[in-house]
Amino acid sequence: MSTHSHGHRHPTASASDSLPACCSTEHSGGVSDGHSGHAHHDHSDHAAVLTDLAPQKVLAGGARTAMRIMQMDCPTEESLLRKKLEPMDGVHAMQFNLMQRVLTVDHAPAALASILQAIRSLGFEPELPDEGKSLGKALRAPVKPWWPLAVAGVAAIAAEGFEWFGGSDWVTIALALLAVGLSGLETYKKGWVAVTNGNLNINALMSIAVTGALILGDWPEAAMVMVLFSIAEYIEARSLEHARNAIERLLEVAPETVMAQGPDGTWSSTPAADVLPGTILRARPGDRIGLDGRIVKGSSMVDQAPITGESMPVEKNIDDLVYAGTINGIGEIEYRTVAAFSNTMLARIIHAVQVAQGRKAPVQRFVDRFARVYTPMVCAMALLVAIVPPLFMQAPWVDWIYKALVLLVIACPCALVISTPVAIVSGLAAAARHGILIKGGAYLEQGRKLAWLALDKTGTLTHGKPQQTDVIIFDDESALPSFSALSQEQNGHHAYVRRLAASLAARSDHPVSSAIVQAYNDDSLLPVDNFQAALGGGAKGEIEGIEYLLGNYRWVSGEIGLEATDFKLSDSLATLQEQGKTVTVLAAPGRVLGLFAVADTVKPSTRQAIQELHALGVKTAVLSGDNLTTAQDIARRVGIDSVRAELLPEDKLEAIEQYATEGAVGMVGDGINDTPALARADIGFAMGAMGSDTAIEVADVALMDDDLRRIPHFIRLSRATYAILTQNICLALGIKAVFLLLTLWGLGTMWMAVFADVGASMLVLANSLRLLRK
Repeated sequence: MSTHSHGHRHPTASASDSLPACCSTEHSGGVSDGHSGHAHHDHSDHAAVLTDLAPQKVLAGGARTAMRIMQMDCPTEESLLRKKLEPMDGVHAMQFNLMQRVLTVDHAPAALASILQAIRSLGFEPELPDEGKSLGKALRAPVKPWWPLAVAGVAAIAAEGFEWFGGSDWVTIALALLAVGLSGLETYKKGWVAVTNGNLNINALMSIAVTGALILGDWPEAAMVMVLFSIAEYIEARSLEHARNAIERLLEVAPETVMAQGPDGTWSSTPAADVLPGTILRARPGDRIGLDGRIVKGSSMVDQAPITGESMPVEKNIDDLVYAGTINGIGEIEYRTVAAFSNTMLARIIHAVQVAQGRKAPVQRFVDRFARVYTPMVCAMALLVAIVPPLFMQAPWVDWIYKALVLLVIACPCALVISTPVAIVSGLAAAARHGILIKGGAYLEQGRKLAWLALDKTGTLTHGKPQQTDVIIFDDESALPSFSALSQEQNGHHAYVRRLAASLAARSDHPVSSAIVQAYNDDSLLPVDNFQAALGGGAKGEIEGIEYLLGNYRWVSGEIGLEATDFKLSDSLATLQEQGKTVTVLAAPGRVLGLFAVADTVKPSTRQAIQELHALGVKTAVLSGDNLTTAQDIARRVGIDSVRAELLPEDKLEAIEQYATEGAVGMVGDGINDTPALARADIGFAMGAMGSDTAIEVADVALMDDDLRRIPHFIRLSRATYAILTQNICLALGIKAVFLLLTLWGLGTMWMAVFADVGASMLVLANSLRLLRK
């Protein structure tokens, strides 16, 4: 298992926000690593995404229990639960995942029964996974019927009409009570629980306000306030469900059943969750791939957009990897599974997004702290408004008590508190749809600040495997170099020289030799006798009675006494080597037959990605362990600002330290050799397809299709998310401030206060959900 802990530049996560409740991730000695908030977890935790969890997991000195609470929708319920459970003996720590409605409690083993009893005393019903419920899938709460709200609305409007036109007081009162009863019984119930537990949440404040209005004789207004509040709560709950289901929809990508081959060779439909690694599965044209695997028969084009975000289907042949949830094209394929259903790439993506939901961004933590001060402050202001003017200025009690009740409704910080998590989760879900896996809201928020982006060369800027780029065949008579493209080498001499090189290279497993064989692309190789390999030099062998050598120039020249000037090789070698290419010489006794240049080629998308980063104001640097010439050539071709080469892992770490003095710095690498630099960077990006297990475990952000253009997209999404966070906070506080002043000036009414609270909540929700369209 690969893990890392970041340096001091990362935000520190608290015990309450460092882990998602749904993952039941175990730690040794605590719930966070104490540095970056990264969860240390192993593959056994991935099963928590798609399968039932054990009710308890043993920890050092206690146990951990994950439970779903369907009534836990927003910070109002979190605050109530936290105040109830934190003082209890045996409760060590709690983690809330409101989007998944899951609470995880670290506790003494004997305390579970009292914890469950305390939760039920608040009117909540905790669901443990051993009750046959999956904490990974059961995300949707029962939809409340709409008709009671409709009837209550009609009754409230009728009560207003009767009072307006001077109708019977008793009819007005009866209609108002009917409206309050149909729309507000649940609010009163929750409010009573909150008050008895010393918690002034929105339900308690609304219950007090409506009851006060009824006592003051404002029957129609009390009814209208309760109806408007309930309707707004209903709409808000549906909007939250939409954001919540953005993650649930990922679960629906993978098919529930697959066509599996049994031990006797017969095929049958089998639940995907029951398939073991190593099983052969079949995907017909148009089928969704059921599990991660490698193709053993057939070829096809596969749409990988659900996993990597790629817009175009990718060609897949024998031995290529396919992912669960991707869509097979026109060809039938058979593939051998490499992971269980609970440990597929899709499962790990969902797991990582759920982890990210449980980690609060700095703005979110600030808002939570502010809300804890804001609500008591406004409630105290309401109390002063109710008693100071009547006691000291002989003002009417009824008028100022009414204003105080309006202030109580305005006091609820629900819109403010909910403004950040919905925006963060929407941003995380939008990123996941485009193949960008972000491990927490802190990194999504931090992305907008990047000043430098350092990139490893091999596998990041380049494909990560050598390819033959140039062939120079020396004329048999003049022995002078003749530069020509591979597609133009049709004469017999040129073809024969390439055949000789490929025949020798086929006997070696060196990456350069493999590139030469792959470029030859012909099975008609010649038999080689007396083959010998020289470590660090090359290889030699006899073909049709003649000894040939294939290797680097230094070794070949030492073996047969070549001089570059004799064959005018200097210019050819220098030209290719200046381009950062590895040159292999094919020679016979006394002469050179040809030069074969091999290089790790640049990805087609790299240059565009660098241009987009520069347009966003981000400087770029190459940090490579390769030689300086090669690194400089790659940097020049793609337009990178700074080059550092021949670096050891500790040298890359030092380079990141230096760039960090100029602002936030990101590091892109494979998640293994670059781990120190990835850990020190403010944001570590990993190429997900090159090393998916390590990338998802180690990095802050994983690019699932290894396309660097995802990083500019991530930065733009980060900036959009921060803009929406700022807009939400300004909306929530601004609307409340306006209505607060209107109330103090005597212009505010209770139904206006309801709009100030729940109206603001709906506005910030709608604004946050815009991120899902980006």
